[in-house]
Amino acid sequence: MTGRNAQRSRKTAETDIDLSIDLDGTGISEIDTGIPFFDHMLNLFSKHGLFDLKVRVQGDIEVDLHHSIEDTGIVIGECMREALGTKEGIRRYGCAYLPMDETLVRVVVDLSNRPHLEFRAPAGTPSAPNMPFTLVEEFCRAVASNLRANIHVELLYGRDGHHIAEAIFKGLARALRDACEKDARVKGIPSTKQAL
Repeated sequence: MTGRNAQRSRKTAETDIDLSIDLDGTGISEIDTGIPFFDHMLNLFSKHGLFDLKVRVQGDIEVDLHHSIEDTGIVIGECMREALGTKEGIRRYGCAYLPMDETLVRVVVDLSNRPHLEFRAPAGTPSAPNMPFTLVEEFCRAVASNLRANIHVELLYGRDGHHIAEAIFKGLARALRDACEKDARVKGIPSTKQAL
């Protein structure tokens, strides 16, 4: 692993999570959340962000998928924030348009230390067959809050719930990858305030 990595364990009455991430990886992942579709989304997140990601989750999925998915987003956000350190030399901003067949998604990220999620999707957006669409938003909110990032996700159009969720996870990964990348021309912290 390189210098920009972190690992964390988080245990509550609802979930038990072990997670590690390397921001400068090659997209290698080992994912086991007990939710096959969510595993698929996290594998895509790792591959398209070029983040090496290991995730093990034991959650109360017999009650609901919500706790496992939200809490995984919390830990990913915490680990990414730790791995970024002072944020010196990073690009800070990232943007991705992600097509997936009939679907098009736009994701824009600012690693600003000001957490905010703007998530825009039409009412009645379909879910993937085995994961409610509302949990895609909850995952994004958990990442934004704990990474302390400003993240905007917009579903421009789409019909298939699987394609919509996949485009969002891939778009988020690619926007975060751009924002986290080092740029040799950036000296210090990329802010006129000299703080993020």
